[in-house]
Amino acid sequence: MNPLLQQKTEAIKDEVVSIRRHLHTHPELSFQETETSAYIQRKLSSWGIKFQKDIAGTGIVALIESPLANSRCIALRADMDALPITELNEVSYKSQNTGVMHACGHDVHTAILLGTAKILNEQRSELSQSVKLIFQPGEEKLPGGANLMIQAGVLENPTVEEIYALHVFPELEAGKVGLRSGMYMASCDEIYITVEGKGGHAAMPALNIDPVLIAAKLLLKLQDIPEKHCPEGVPCVLAFGRIEGLGATNVIPDKVEIQGTFRTMDEAWRKKAHELIRQLAAETATEAKGKATVRVENGYPYLENNPALTEKTRKTLQKTFGEANVIDLPLRMTGEDFSFFAQKIPATFIRLGVRNESRGIVHAVHNARFDIDENALTTGIQTLLSICFRTH
Repeated sequence: MNPLLQQKTEAIKDEVVSIRRHLHTHPELSFQETETSAYIQRKLSSWGIKFQKDIAGTGIVALIESPLANSRCIALRADMDALPITELNEVSYKSQNTGVMHACGHDVHTAILLGTAKILNEQRSELSQSVKLIFQPGEEKLPGGANLMIQAGVLENPTVEEIYALHVFPELEAGKVGLRSGMYMASCDEIYITVEGKGGHAAMPALNIDPVLIAAKLLLKLQDIPEKHCPEGVPCVLAFGRIEGLGATNVIPDKVEIQGTFRTMDEAWRKKAHELIRQLAAETATEAKGKATVRVENGYPYLENNPALTEKTRKTLQKTFGEANVIDLPLRMTGEDFSFFAQKIPATFIRLGVRNESRGIVHAVHNARFDIDENALTTGIQTLLSICFRTH
């Protein structure tokens, strides 16, 4: 890495740690990031960086322009929202907003992008490409802030040719980064099934149409969909985490509610699976003289890292950190709304190691004890700077 850029990264480390801790202390839920957005705006203004605000609600877009005429434009994205989790860490920067926590590291992503923005602005005379900075709301909640910001035109004026994002990765130790070319993360849809029957006294089953029994049979049958119908080689998960029938020991309810998730990495199969779920639910309920209604909330599409762009990025990061510190990642069935960007333009989603076992920093994202080794902030900034200042 350019020694000057490395020096500048080290010089702002304490400031970026402070930014991250401020954001962690004051988390806000999806599409409610009002104070977070205002804080980012104050930082950008203090550094003389122009920006547009209130995009898709609380979103912000800034542009660091290259001095070269007709230069291409790339984008860096950070998400800003937190989760409805009560933090259990006893740290000086513990969340002060009860029941809300940056348990997925979006405070880390935002702090890294702000640190990167400061250095990019100071070194903009050396940029061979312009860099658009996207601070995005609502990654954790449908319809996804990325989707809304795309609709608002963040990939235009100037046209963005490629886009990058970082995401914390507690499975990987701090100082390392990870990538995967091609398919990486799954589409993620929410499945809601209502099974209706005829409730009554549990001791008189002949007078009832038991929706609990129908739901039980349906859940077992639904497992045939990924096991028997999914195309060979296509990752697929169909799982149900909630079933509710408000009866009692001797009361059969009138209906049962079921909630689950469907995830895959093939759009044609995704559509076909939705049809199979509806068909199987209707058939199972009808056989028992009941009724089943299926509602599918289409979530984020699958995330595919552009192979050529990702391999180029891998080589860039190997030069920056050494080959041993750039890891090839396995497939994941989790979802990410950065996939909306990846559906539009070449994209690379990079995992940032934040683990430090000696300090007990080992908890997964969405965990009430999630935290990071803050040395990862420097790694994150160096990752983005390496991409922005590489020659093409």
